[in-house]
Amino acid sequence: MNETKLLVQKITEGIQEKKGKNIVIADLTNIGDTICKYFIICQGNSSSQVLAIADSVKEYVKKTTGERVYGMDGVRNAQWIAMDYGDILVHVFLPEVRSFYNLENLWADAKLTTIPDLD
Repeated sequence: MNETKLLVQKITEGIQEKKGKNIVIADLTNIGDTICKYFIICQGNSSSQVLAIADSVKEYVKKTTGERVYGMDGVRNAQWIAMDYGDILVHVFLPEVRSFYNLENLWADAKLTTIPDLD
């Protein structure tokens, strides 16, 4: 398994650790001129859960792969937190913010993989 795919897996596990829902992995590798290779999109039910998911991803990925997040944005109001892992961007949303921005449809030509919720 290459490093990027391993990182996608570990980020997904970090999201699931805090019961993140509706996880979608958008594979952008076959699309030209993108800022990254993958988007990982998920949601939490409250601002505190959104924050907990982002913290879980950050800690879990660091613990299991040694990779550090390059940057995080949106932590203050925790409605949409974006996390930058270079080739992978992680988006943790509140449900209503997620449906408003509808990132999955923006990248309609990407290969989308839906990860089943754990519970």
